[in-house]
Amino acid sequence: MQVFTDWRTIDRAARGSSAAIGNFDGVHLGHQAVLDLARGTGPLGVVTFEPHPREFFAPEAPPFRLMNAEAKRNRLAKLGVEYLFELPFDATLAGLSPEAFARQVICDGLGLSHVVVGADFHFGRGRAGDADMLRGFGRDLGFGVTIADLIAVADREASSTNIRQALSEGRPQDAAAMLGHWHRIEGAVIRGDQRGRDMGFPTANMSIAGLHPPRFGIYAVKVDVLSGPHAGSYDGAASMGTRPHFNGVVPNLETNLFDFSGDLYGAHLSVALVEYLREEARFDSLDALIAQMGDDCARARAILADV
Repeated sequence: MQVFTDWRTIDRAARGSSAAIGNFDGVHLGHQAVLDLARGTGPLGVVTFEPHPREFFAPEAPPFRLMNAEAKRNRLAKLGVEYLFELPFDATLAGLSPEAFARQVICDGLGLSHVVVGADFHFGRGRAGDADMLRGFGRDLGFGVTIADLIAVADREASSTNIRQALSEGRPQDAAAMLGHWHRIEGAVIRGDQRGRDMGFPTANMSIAGLHPPRFGIYAVKVDVLSGPHAGSYDGAASMGTRPHFNGVVPNLETNLFDFSGDLYGAHLSVALVEYLREEARFDSLDALIAQMGDDCARARAILADV
């Protein structure tokens, strides 16, 4: 997948693409339906925004993203996207009127032949443009427009909002049903306090800064090591939260990979939340914590054996 981060300098080969437009946070089933409608009318592209417009307009708001940019890129590549137009959402882009966005970005800048958007799509300054308005601009400017219906799973709309709620309540399987894949946290392994190694359960630590935090606690997880000499797939158990037994403050993700030995510092991991096991807790002693971790890992192994 080729990634473009400046809509003013697009390679000639990428012009004429058919592209789905949206934030694609989570790349859930609704997003995938939009992608499917964009296939077959030219090279498949996606137009998305970094940072997320909500981050631009409300930088002090609590973290809400389901995916960082790395995870989004990886998921879109797996779905066969050939060109990712990752538009920098800044004051210039935010200030464009709906007509200016259609003309300057979609038509002149990206040179798209066809665009697909969800029925709830809004664009342009103040979110003044909607899907029907975009269809009219396409008619005038020479690009096709398809509007995708919203997708429901078990009578609930497959939306980023509903997925966040499921994750907040410790229901990763319900989130996966709306996503069409396990919810994953991706990023580089960072150096931690190395307490897990001392307790016999070494962990790979990852930041969740900027992401919507799933319910804190212990999870059974599937792990893909994406880079480095230990690249491959593993089962594991992970702790999401602040480590109350050690008076932690900053939440992160600490993952113990089963049957693994090696150095993962700096490697990029993709950790899929499969099942919520229990809440975080403070224990009476370190021995009690170690015993509980052993039980957690045994339970996670049993669960993942059937996944």
